[in-house]
Amino acid sequence: MTLRYGIFGGGVVVPMHLAGIAALDDVELVGISALDDPSDLAAQVGTTAYTDNAELLAEGLDVAVVCVPHPAHPAVAIDALATGAHVLVEKPIAVQVRDADAMIAAADDANRLLGVCFQQRFRPVIMAARHLVDELGELIRVSVVDPLYRPNSYYRTAGWRGTWSGEGGGVLMNQAPHTLDLLCHLAGPPATVWGKAWTRSQPIETEDTATALLEFPNGAVGTLAVSTTEPGLQRIELVGDRGRIEIVGETIAFERFEPAVSAHLAAAPGMFDAPDRVTEPVTLPAGNGDHADLHLDFAAAVRSGGVPRVPADDAIWSLEVANAITLSTHTGEAERLPVDRDAYAALLEDLRS
Repeated sequence: MTLRYGIFGGGVVVPMHLAGIAALDDVELVGISALDDPSDLAAQVGTTAYTDNAELLAEGLDVAVVCVPHPAHPAVAIDALATGAHVLVEKPIAVQVRDADAMIAAADDANRLLGVCFQQRFRPVIMAARHLVDELGELIRVSVVDPLYRPNSYYRTAGWRGTWSGEGGGVLMNQAPHTLDLLCHLAGPPATVWGKAWTRSQPIETEDTATALLEFPNGAVGTLAVSTTEPGLQRIELVGDRGRIEIVGETIAFERFEPAVSAHLAAAPGMFDAPDRVTEPVTLPAGNGDHADLHLDFAAAVRSGGVPRVPADDAIWSLEVANAITLSTHTGEAERLPVDRDAYAALLEDLRS
């Protein structure tokens, strides 16, 4: 069965999707649609250029890949779902959770798949960590630090960058969605978020730095720090009753606690005793964490009638956390998940005005 693909959008991420689609067997790229004529881009891959989304949708697509600016994700995705296409949408799924809810409902109504482009789930270290998470036992603590450095010149490349109307946020909406997704993918979604976001150094109206204190349903605690003003490597640490995982960039370490913390706390005779920490080797699975991995997985789900590795009803949690941090910044209060849809919609309208 040949799958008919269409790409919506003409920005910098589209070539990555073209490379991902090129890795698939038995597919046809029907066209690329963008408001700014994508003829040059379409010519590079031998497909048809459109400037009207409806015309491309009318061609009868099996898969629509949505790469338009963030605020336009819901409308384009819902229109595509209504034609019977499965949809793979770039991150973030939407700017606010209320819109993401509508997208998920539209996919359910159409009985079509809605996936989100969180290809970092396919990084070998992340797949290995996901496999090991159950070995940790009950979660105690999570720490995520992700320097997502961008120079000021990055924001000058497009007028919509770093604006509430054009982007719907800053680091939380553009650079950190992958980070927030990995947090929720590995640790599960938090129950409560205390957040603070601010603009430290970038010439933008939205946040360039954000931090949060998280509480998980079992009482575990987490910390998060993301910024476009800090260079460095991503660091993720998960500590549980029976062990610890640490990811630094593309390296991973796993320690097993012997005995488990819960057993040692009550039984250890010495006042400074601690469980032994036994380092165990970690085997990394195959994968690149790129758009080819993402498209291979999504196409397989479309063909089999299965579920992609990044379904929208799971990927929405990253947006829940992002919206909660922004809301908490402005209320000064802890925000429980799921986020209050009405409260966030009102705040976003305010920020855009």
